[in-house]
Amino acid sequence: MTEQAWQQGTHLSPKERRAQGKAARKAVPRSSHAHWSPGADRPDPVALVEGQDTNRLQWLVPVRRGRMSVSAFTFYRGAARVMATDLATTPNSGLTVQACGDAHLSNFGFYASPERQLVFDINDFDETLPGPWEWDVKRLAASFMIAGRNRGFSDADNRKITATSVASYRQTMAEMAGTRTLDVWYAHLSAAALRDAFASRGAKKAAKRTKKTATKAKSKDSLQALRKMAEKVDGTYRIKSDHPVLVPLRDIGDATEQDRIRQAARQSFDEYRSTMRRDRQLLLDRFRPVDIAIKVVGVGSVGTRCYILLLEGRDEADPLFLQVKEATKSVLEEHLPASRWRNSGRRVVVGQRLMQSASDVFLGWSGSVQGYEYYWRQLRDWKGSVDVDAAGRKALTRYAAICGWTLARSHARTGDPIAIAAYLGTGTVFDNAITEFSEKYADQNESDYAEFMGAIQDGTLVADTSG
Repeated sequence: MTEQAWQQGTHLSPKERRAQGKAARKAVPRSSHAHWSPGADRPDPVALVEGQDTNRLQWLVPVRRGRMSVSAFTFYRGAARVMATDLATTPNSGLTVQACGDAHLSNFGFYASPERQLVFDINDFDETLPGPWEWDVKRLAASFMIAGRNRGFSDADNRKITATSVASYRQTMAEMAGTRTLDVWYAHLSAAALRDAFASRGAKKAAKRTKKTATKAKSKDSLQALRKMAEKVDGTYRIKSDHPVLVPLRDIGDATEQDRIRQAARQSFDEYRSTMRRDRQLLLDRFRPVDIAIKVVGVGSVGTRCYILLLEGRDEADPLFLQVKEATKSVLEEHLPASRWRNSGRRVVVGQRLMQSASDVFLGWSGSVQGYEYYWRQLRDWKGSVDVDAAGRKALTRYAAICGWTLARSHARTGDPIAIAAYLGTGTVFDNAITEFSEKYADQNESDYAEFMGAIQDGTLVADTSG
């Protein structure tokens, strides 16, 4: 749906919008989402993953492979391009939202809102693009199936966990369909509300775990980052060297290369500042840059140009760490219309602001600098996440419900919740179909992972597990 068509669609009556959803259901039955199998012409998954490494920092590519090699789940995290290629062959209702593009369960978590409230939301938007809402749902549901298998849970438990994420999405979308537009936009999930919800349901352990996670998240700020990632030399703080995951500018190449990066960073910083609101420009101007380093982050992003910038405010005890992350084309753009934003950094920032209930005050982007585009944000601002590797069956089930709610809320902000809810209906047909799809896709992911590991074991691919 084009932007103009969507603007027109918002003025349809609720009855007309429900009719659209029901018509889509007839054209694309909900049960059809269960049907998927790799076609004979399916691209080689390892080639798809490796194809993303061409323009990355080559000395970090083995680190990316090493992180993806840990388990079938970590492989899945780094294989967004593979799944986007597969999702392009699946049915969709034709109802469009601002899609995350990589809505697996590890891309949700806690962070601080500008009002200094700890909230839970989606927190990764590298692949965001307008697209089918079903693609995000399938990416999320399959991640729970794969994570459950990785934890060694039974098939029945994994189906229940996966179905819970989908049912939560469906039920939340129905709730949003009956909610006033502004209430949908303002809807958010705070850590306190999440803790209270667990406590009210008798889930005392979950409530305590949430409180502990929240307390830990609030300790993750620029002061904590200064203690962990910086050192004082000759009375001045500088970023520590921890090769290959943290490499300060002083350790990168020769003087010519350092100067090139320094100039690029200065140009990018100036352009980034210009994308911010005036009040936030004033805030940023109260800090001065001190040091810069390359920092490895995530799984799928390893090898892209990602820097951290240490800035100092009133004195050395007033630090600010900013993350400068390269933005490339979304993996969805290989299968959907290209972003309206020619700058990929702007695409990421706009998508994040659309989908999140509240966004970082330092969020911004910069134009092409020496051929690369970037977006900026705080490195640590009360960030916290669920430890999936330690989560039990009940905890993962509750987490599935939370992620399902969050994704539906995000989609309701930019799509038509009435039409989507009408498509989903009130029964479990869609839940069951996506759960069946997730089982099939988990099988395929395991096969792809085995192929990836085979290439590492026979020496075709070099992996570095030290980072």
